[in-house]
This record gives sequence, C-alpha cells and structure tokens, in this order.
Amino acid sequence: MPLHLSSVEDLLRPGGPTVYHFDPMQVPFLNPGAQTTALREQLIQALTEVLDRGHFILGPQVAALEQEIAAFVDAGHGIGVNSGSDALTLALRALDVGPGDEVITTPFTYIAPAESVIQVGARLVFADIDPRTFTLDVDEVARRCTPRTKAIIPVHLFGQAANLDALLSLARERGIRIVEDCAQAIGASWQGKGLGSAGDIGCFSFYPTKNLGADGDGGMCVTSDDALAKKLRMLRVHGIERRYFHDLHGYNSRLDEMQAVILRVKLPHLKRWTTRRGEIAARYSAGLAGVPVDLPMTAGGNTHCWHVYALRSERRDELQSHLAASGVPTLIYYPQPLHLQKCYADVGWTLGDFPVAEAVSRTILPLPMYPELEDAQVDHVIRSVRGFYGG
Repeated sequence: MPLHLSSVEDLLRPGGPTVYHFDPMQVPFLNPGAQTTALREQLIQALTEVLDRGHFILGPQVAALEQEIAAFVDAGHGIGVNSGSDALTLALRALDVGPGDEVITTPFTYIAPAESVIQVGARLVFADIDPRTFTLDVDEVARRCTPRTKAIIPVHLFGQAANLDALLSLARERGIRIVEDCAQAIGASWQGKGLGSAGDIGCFSFYPTKNLGADGDGGMCVTSDDALAKKLRMLRVHGIERRYFHDLHGYNSRLDEMQAVILRVKLPHLKRWTTRRGEIAARYSAGLAGVPVDLPMTAGGNTHCWHVYALRSERRDELQSHLAASGVPTLIYYPQPLHLQKCYADVGWTLGDFPVAEAVSRTILPLPMYPELEDAQVDHVIRSVRGFYGG
C-alpha cells in the first residue's frame, strides 16, 4: 500500500531524532537522526557549554548564528525567531502589512505563508504556478495585482528560486514588497547570491528535516535594511527595545541557545551536504532518463539545493504503491493545494481556479533525498521506478 502522510512530522517519533536501521533493499524516505549521530560528540560538547553558561534565550550563540547565517546568504542582518512560520508573520508585520492590504502567494506549498497573511489581517490572494519549476508564474501574479497589493511571498520551493528577475521587476514598478520564503532553500542561490537576500526580507525554517535542521523548531529572518532589522528584533520579543518598555505590540518568538548552538555545529557542513544532494539529484536524473515521467529541472541562473527531488507521473498512485512494495516509502508534497483546503472553504475557491497547482498535486511524487543516502540506495530507487515502467 502507498504511504500517505500529511506531513513530515508523521515520520518522526516523539522524544528525539530517529535513527533508522535498514537492510540494503530498504530506503527510508527520511533519516533525520543521521546528522545528529555523525556529529554527536561535537553536539554534546556544544550543548554542555550552553548548559554550563546558563544563558538560554537570545544569548551569544543566537547572536553568533545570526551573523553566520546572514553572511552565508549575503544579507546584512539575521534575526533568530521561534520558527519559519513566525518568520513570515513577523516579516509581514515589519512591513506594515495589515487589514485592507492584499498579499499574493502560491497555492502549491506548505500552509505557512498563507497563514501568515491571515494572521496579520490582510487578504490572501493566490496565483498559479509554473508547471516546470512549481514556483509562482509571474504572469499570473501580475494578473492578480491590484492597487491594494502590498506584498508578494514567492516560495523557493523544493530548493529552487522562484523567478526573482521578473518578480523583483514587477515589485519595483508597482511599489510592492517582496518576502522570500526560503524554508526549503538554504544553500540555494540566484545569480550567485544566496536566496533570502534579494527581497526586502528572507525567511528561513530550521525544522529538523530541512537542509539545515535544528533538533526542534527554529527560524530566522534576514534583511539588509537596518530599520527593518531593528523592527524585527523588537517584534520577536513583545515589541521592546528596552526591557519593560513596549513600543509595539509584538510576539514571543525567540530562538533559544540550544537550537542555535546545534545549528552552529551543523552550518560548516552545509555546503558539503548540499553538494551531496546535487550528486544524488544528478544520479536520479541520469538513471531515470527515458522513463515516461517528468523529471525536475533547474531554471537558468539558479543553483538548486535539492531539498526535495520530485518527479511527476500520471500514474502517481500506482507508482507510489509499487515503490512501497519495493522498500521505498514516499511522501507526497503536496496532495491538495491550499485553495482547496477546508480552512479556506468560506473564501469560495473551487476546483479549477488554479489548474496548474491542481495538476501538479495530482501527479507529483518526491523520492528519498538527504545527503546520507548511499549510491546503492539511490540505485535501488532508480531500479524500482524503472521496474514499474518495465525498464
């Protein structure tokens, strides 16, 4: 039977990262404990130092990580927050997006960017996606812009940049702000620049299964605008610049020292892990050449970081069942686009409103992708896919 899971969280056990043990013919879809196991001694030492210091919230480890992430993505400031979802909400608040404003984003992604629009009281507007990159179709974005459009949230989905050339041009012409959702894209670049630094604010998630994952929740905003950085720092801690003096209504959204030090241990390995992801993607693409599926591509000017390697198949559900029987569980991102989710039923969107996103949701099938995958496991996945098609 196919493995139908609503989120990555369903693959994780409570109580800490999972280490999977498998025979050569079993290929886990994810292995979030592998990096923790490999870096165990460094992590224990770093965490012990935090415990001994006794400073657990917004301390020196958070400050150091903020500088390191900002430098990694070519931004001027990093602002650590509780999660990637909070990063998006705080970004919109920092840009003064609220009631009466409209924000355009994609219906084919995780719900976080859409939630952030609702949480600040703005009107959520979807635009359809490009069928090859799965990111926003800029012509569709332009068609939905109105005088009330205050911001666009392009999602750099699966590790590839949205069409920033066209989006930034559109935004400049119309005075629209850009909030980059980089939750799946740390380590990717556009025209040689790290994603997150092109728009007004970039938002990152450090959920455990991300390319740079903590051992809990965590996120970060990045910006090169000094005023926005100051406002974001205030918003994340109840709107204060000086303790007990509240200049804004803010949030409790602070990155803690434990997660920051874990991320600092992992960050020096990120480029190597990203390179390995690229090798795995290339091996998949070479091995699946000629199979009657649509393989992922990298748009010109982009450096893909391959958070997800997803093919498309008109026989997706049959293929998923075949792979499961072959020892290759899969997880579908995303089985239903956002405009058809129950929480938006009162808006009035219906089937057919965003046909490309709907078609991709029906046909997409991500394959196992993480840097600890061995070549033999990748080859087993390839053989299993080819076997389904008689190859």
